[in-house]
Amino acid sequence: FMDRHLVHEVSSPQAFSGLWAAKRSVRRPDCTLATADHNVPTTPRADGQLFEAKKYIHDKASRAQYMALEKNVRKSGIPYYGLKDIRQGIVHVIAAEQGFILPGTVCVCGDSHTSTLGAFGALAFGIGTSEVEHVLATQTLRLCKSKNMHITISGSLTPGVTSKDLILHIIGVIGTAG
Repeated sequence: FMDRHLVHEVSSPQAFSGLWAAKRSVRRPDCTLATADHNVPTTPRADGQLFEAKKYIHDKASRAQYMALEKNVRKSGIPYYGLKDIRQGIVHVIAAEQGFILPGTVCVCGDSHTSTLGAFGALAFGIGTSEVEHVLATQTLRLCKSKNMHITISGSLTPGVTSKDLILHIIGVIGTAG
């Protein structure tokens, strides 16, 4: 069971299309939160552009994804922080800001940065579009147990080198498959 599901405009349009084509509904809209964040320009919103995607999002493909998200959240009843909402922001940031993520919750999102929510005591990870569709439909996801690896590191880090630098070096040496 996925306690929380975060949705944005890039990884969700195909997922919703599959859901609607199968004549399914969103299983737990109350456990899902949507926001527009990937295709929203960072330039200041002026002259009412806050409310008009056509004037604000110039790239046609980006605007189409944004408009699809707006339509899909209305149809599904998923809580949504759109351009008109002061809470709108980066999906894996607003989840913490708005108290949607709590310690001990399991959270997924079609975004590779989702794992940063582990800082709040959540088990959080990114998923692909087909998995986004599955979670929308069932609020579940079948997972395989991750492999474990024991690594011993001796010595100390030199100034300016962080634990992230260390793990990226280790991954570079042994590869992502271990």
